[in-house]
Amino acid sequence: MAFKRTIHAVDTHAGEPMRVITGGVPNIPGKTVYEKMAWLRENDDQLRKLMLREPRGYPPLCCNIIVPPTHPDADAGYIIMEQVEYPVMSGGNTISVATVLLEMGMLPMKEPVTELILEAPAGLIAIKAQCRNGKVESVTFKNVPAFAAHLDATIDVPHLGKVVVDVGWGGMFYVIADVRQFPGLSLIPEQGGEIARISAMIRQAAIEQLSVEHPEYPGIGITISQLSGPTDSPDADWKNAVTVASGDLDWNNPATWTGALDRCPCGTGTCAKMAVLHAKGLLPLDKDFRHQGILGNVFTGRLVEETTVGSRPAVVPTITGTSWIYGLNTYVLDHDDPFPDGFVLNDIWA
Repeated sequence: MAFKRTIHAVDTHAGEPMRVITGGVPNIPGKTVYEKMAWLRENDDQLRKLMLREPRGYPPLCCNIIVPPTHPDADAGYIIMEQVEYPVMSGGNTISVATVLLEMGMLPMKEPVTELILEAPAGLIAIKAQCRNGKVESVTFKNVPAFAAHLDATIDVPHLGKVVVDVGWGGMFYVIADVRQFPGLSLIPEQGGEIARISAMIRQAAIEQLSVEHPEYPGIGITISQLSGPTDSPDADWKNAVTVASGDLDWNNPATWTGALDRCPCGTGTCAKMAVLHAKGLLPLDKDFRHQGILGNVFTGRLVEETTVGSRPAVVPTITGTSWIYGLNTYVLDHDDPFPDGFVLNDIWA
């Protein structure tokens, strides 16, 4: 049989489902992985839609493409694709990509520790994978510098009122609000719909009212939101629920006041939260920060050095987490398929 597209992928999760494309994508032009990402976004965005929308995808799903590295020190490159954007960095996706490369034998595994360097659109990411019996038990990566863009800013959110937020960069710009501002709301799966509604509204109000700027990525703004609060687990220090957009929010259409909860503890979101805490004097260097996701699993972060991003004070974080492979798949696009970009419906999509 002949198909219009044939894509080979490994499906993984760290709570959050994260697909890793290992074959079927032709050469993507670009002198760096960042340039490859930009080329894909401008010239073949159909691939992102095909893999993330129905029937092959669903709102929480993320996707990565393994590409040849362009930097001589890198072992592999990867491009991150999400429902509304191409992030330059993602923590959970990085953990999943490293797991796939090693467990599928695409890169050699060395026990008990495999060290490698991945090239993300944001640059080189150093990896240390704890390995045993052919399995990756955990992955620690050293992220790009993180920084606080706004601290204790008050925004006016329609239908919610005034909300105090922080904004941090950890590879994406996160608007972060303490969940205790919303009586009766808890960071538990049973309240996922309300978490997504409130988070989406906060994100849109922050986009409209707070300016952010990254000196290396002009034009990138706030794209994601995080509700944050205490945990009752003895194995964690703090808890979060990140909401990823699944479409545009229209204040005149309440059906769009929603999104998809990140099912994992969120790597770049943990980095953004640590940068904010450090800027407030609440998290020193070289101290573990165990960040629990809405499902209860934990990513462990640590700030390892201070630096600057442009003129901004910044910190270099590491994140440790685990991802699990759950499927080996071949996805195809039939020549007669009337939905080559996939499709979305307003029952589960914004």
